[in-house]
Order: sequence, then structure tokens, then C-alpha cells
Amino acid sequence: MDLFRRLAEYRTESEKLAWSGTFRDYIALLRRDPAPAMTAHARVYDMIVSHGVEEIGGHKRYKFFERDIYGLDRTMEKLVEEYFHSAARRLDVRKRILLLMGPVSGGKSTIVTILKRGLEQFARTERGAVYAIDGCPMHEDPLHLIPHELRPDFEKELGIRIEGNLCPSCQMRLRTEFNDDIENVPVARVLLSEENRVGIGTFSPSDPKSQDIADLTGSIDFSTITEFGSESDPRAYRFDGELNKANRGLMEFQEMLKCDEKFLWNLLSLTQEGNFKAGRFALISADELIIAHTNESEYKAFISNKKNEALQSRMIVMPVPYNLKVSDEEKIYSKLIGQSDMSHVHIAPHALRSAAIFSILTRLKESKKQGMDLVKKMRLYDGEEVEGFKEADLKELQNEHTDEGMSGIDPRYVINRISSALIKHDLPCINALDVLRALKDGLDQHPSITKEEREKYLNFIAVARKEYDSLAKKEVQKAFVYSFEESARTLFENYLDNIEAYCNWAKMKDPLTGEEMDPDERLMRSIEEQIGVSENAKKAFREEILIRISAYSRKGKKFDYSTHERLREAIEKKLFTDLKDIVKITTSTKTPDENQLKRINEVTKRLIDEHGYCPVCSNELMRYVGSLLNR
Repeated sequence: MDLFRRLAEYRTESEKLAWSGTFRDYIALLRRDPAPAMTAHARVYDMIVSHGVEEIGGHKRYKFFERDIYGLDRTMEKLVEEYFHSAARRLDVRKRILLLMGPVSGGKSTIVTILKRGLEQFARTERGAVYAIDGCPMHEDPLHLIPHELRPDFEKELGIRIEGNLCPSCQMRLRTEFNDDIENVPVARVLLSEENRVGIGTFSPSDPKSQDIADLTGSIDFSTITEFGSESDPRAYRFDGELNKANRGLMEFQEMLKCDEKFLWNLLSLTQEGNFKAGRFALISADELIIAHTNESEYKAFISNKKNEALQSRMIVMPVPYNLKVSDEEKIYSKLIGQSDMSHVHIAPHALRSAAIFSILTRLKESKKQGMDLVKKMRLYDGEEVEGFKEADLKELQNEHTDEGMSGIDPRYVINRISSALIKHDLPCINALDVLRALKDGLDQHPSITKEEREKYLNFIAVARKEYDSLAKKEVQKAFVYSFEESARTLFENYLDNIEAYCNWAKMKDPLTGEEMDPDERLMRSIEEQIGVSENAKKAFREEILIRISAYSRKGKKFDYSTHERLREAIEKKLFTDLKDIVKITTSTKTPDENQLKRINEVTKRLIDEHGYCPVCSNELMRYVGSLLNR
């Protein structure tokens, strides 16, 4: 890639985005497309929707969040539908502060960050273009130039809504520079940018004794008072507070409830009336989305204080829990490790999954549903099939505890322990056992874990180890069975012949003697038991297989060994059980013979080529599974 050519292209593209003209030109632009007149809330909603929306099982999935936010699809759907969509339609919700409330490292600040980055990119598109009065310190909406008496005519003509008043600086410039000639006031396109403080502001609390309200609302420039003669002269005021600079876009209030009360008072009128007080001026209009975040304990302390009722009523509180899906938790760890300089260390398959299983178990709450334990619940949440439970049960479980996911082990702790395992021995590869060992060692160092929680978490590590043992055996099983694939297919065909005879109340013929005989119940049950099909459920399972075969036949498709996932698993498990002694001998023999060595090399090659192992962790896996089978 020619890097300097890309830089030149980017510079050219930025130059093309530049637009300048007069207020008259801007009105002509709005006649063609009224989109630039949208509110800040509508701009954020349009930006989210522009990335695409998928409807899955009656729920909407917003693609805008999918690259950085994992496992919070329901939270994101609620956030977009209940706040951004409603606010974009000018419902009263837009007059509220959006407060993201949840546990540490749950993704609150990540959500705000991607909204800010998204806005910056959206403002560079035709649909997201933002235009402002040229030279205005608050990037003022040019429509504020229109006198209130004439606004209904403009609104009707252009199909738009006009809200807000000119800032004090633009009021003075209109009188002094342009002699109230609105038509010729210069207008320019602005690119929203947090770095340049255009349309995106960030306020972070610090020491309340030293932090000044000017950080939010701007301040008097005392060096110019002698020149302009008055503190109420706009030229003697710096409109450079975060609320000023975030106009037309988004304002992030970091750890909002840690702020001194005086910093929150300005938000009362800004949220409800769309304006705030600064210096010796009338109320200043601002069109911005205020998004704050805090943790649960601070929020509870905040609402317990009666003095905060006015501000509390102006908030939309959106709980942001931890992710509760194992597969998505894996993605979080993979993403964080990918951002480090440790990409040269190979992470064995299922290492991150084992850590994810542990994390998710600490976040789940016990269900009152009969027959449901945390492991089954974890699997259901991750989209796996659990015998005896259906999709309706999943929805019931999700609604059983409204605060589920608001506590438990946070991703930062897990990634810290994985980092420790990566660095500790300077190994070329780490596996699930290394990760689980690091998690276990770290529990003693975790400052906020009680003795009771530690015992519970140690048990969850043991459960994660047990789950890994099952995965490890299955991985080796698949690799071994591949060497016996012809045997697997023969067993598969034999099973199908038997269930067909069973369901049709028919006899089978011995292929050698031609003698009639009953279906082999023992064979069928030995396969079905591998995947937990009970005696009572066997008939329904067999009939379901025949229905599937019939459906494939009607469509002209062949029903083969790889078609039915559960049946394939059952066949492989059955074959693996029959081959267990061979596997034991092959994996545990210190001096394998030529045939065993060939088998080991075949299995190792398959683990490396198709399952993501390296030579180091594939050999460790083989030894580990051998020890498991010999117990």
C-alpha cells in the first residue's frame, strides 16, 4: 500500500467536504434536502440506523454496535428504541439526560466512545452534514438567524422545525458586522470532532474545590474587559465551555454523579428548555445530547438524596449489565488481547472459552425453574439446545431477574489474569489450564472479593475446568474419529435402517442369511444415550429423524452423516466410546510403535490444520486427554 498516496487521498476528500456560502445559499440547500436541519438526537439516531438493522426473533439488532459491543443486543435495542428513536421524533424523552448505569468494565464508556467516533464519521457523509454560522464559537444553527415572527413561514415552506435562539456572540455580529442583513451572513459546513472541540464535548469531574463551572459554560476573558468595557459584552466572554462546544452534537459527562452539585444545576434548564445560563447573558440555546455514565452504588446514593429529585426526574436511566453469553465474552477477550503486543503468543482453542465460562457463571443468578442449574442456563443463554427446555423457557429465564448481569467478575480482572499468564513464563503458547490457574491465583489478590465469594468462585473455576475437559475430549474424539470416518458412516447407515424398521413396525433382513429379525434396540439406545435421549423420548427422536429424511427426499437432497448435528454427535461419541481403549493406548504410550505413532501424527496434523492448535498445544492436549481417559 502506498501510504503517502492514501494520505493525499484523505486530504483531498476532506477538502471536497468543505462548503461555504451565505444564509441564502443554505436555505436553497435545505430546499433540496432538509436533513441538515435535524436535531442532534435525530442525527445520532440516523447515524445508528445508517449502519443497518437486522430483525432476529422479533428483536432488532443494530449493526452500528456489533464491532465493539458484544452480548448486549437487548440492551442496545432498548437504548435505541426507548431513547434515541423517541428523542429523534421530538418526543419528551429528548429533554432528558441519558444515564448509563452498570457495573465497572461493563461497556458504558465504550458505548459513548463509539457514539462519538460514529458521529465524527457520520458528519463526513452527505446525510450527516452539519452547517453552522461561520465564525460562531458554538457552531450555531443558521436557522436561528430567522426572526421568531417569520419562523412559521420558513417551517411550512421547507418542511422543517426551528428551535432555539442566537448565541450572544452571533447576536452582536449580526448587528455590528452584517447590519441585520441575515441573507448574507456566512455559513460553512463543520466536521464534528472531539479533538477539535466541534460538536462533541467531554466533561470529567476533578477536585470540586479547584474545578470551575467555567469548564462547562465558558468564562469571562478579563484581559479584554478594559477594551470592551463590560462583562456583559460577548466579545469579553470565552464561549469555550464543554456545553458550548458540544452544541449540535453530543456531550459526555464522565462519572456524572461524582460531580459537585453546582455542575449539575446547569443541566436542569438545558435538558428541559434546551438552554443554559452563562455569564451576564440571557439563556443560551444548545442542541445537544447529554449522555452520562455511573456505577450502581453511586446511583443508589444519588437517588437516596431528596435534594436530587429535580435532576433525577430529568434522567432516563439505562441499565448496562455485563454480557451473559460465553461466545460473546470470548470475543471481548480476543479483542482486548488483539490490541496488545502479545499477538506472537499462540492462545490454544478453548483457553478464552474456559475463562468466559468462569466469568459468565459468576454473573448468573440461580433460577427457581425446576431442573435448571447455572450451567444449563449458561448454555441456553449462549444459544445452545438444552434437552427439556424451549425458547419460551429462555425468555422466562431472562425476565426472572431484572438485575442479572449487574454483578460478578468483570472483564478487566479476567484480561489482567490472562495477561499475567501470557507474560509469566514467556511461553510460545498458553492453554485453558494456564488461564484457569491464573484466574485461581488472582482470586487471593482481588480486593473486593469476600471469603464466601471466593469459595463460590473457586467452585466456578472447577466447573469451567470440567467443561474444558469435556471440550478437550470431544476435540481429540473428532480428530480420532476422522481416521475412522468410514466406520462412522457405516454406523450411521445401520442406525437409520434400524429406526426406519422400528417406526414402521417392520422386520429387518440379515444381509448375510436373509433371516428376518427385530430392529436392534440395543444398538439404537447405545447411540441415543450418547446425547441424553431418554427412554421416553426415543420414539419422538427417531420419528423426527425420519421426518427430516422425508423432507430432504422431497427436495431432492441426500440425508447424510453430516446433515443432523445431534445425530452426528451421537454417532461420533458412540464410536469414540468404542475406540476409547485405542485412544488411551495411543495417547499415553511413552514409546509408541510405528502404527501408534502414525495415528498420533494423523490426529496431531488434523488438530493443527482444522482446529487451530499449534504443535505445542496439540501435543499438550493429547497428553492431557490421555491422562483424563486413564483416570
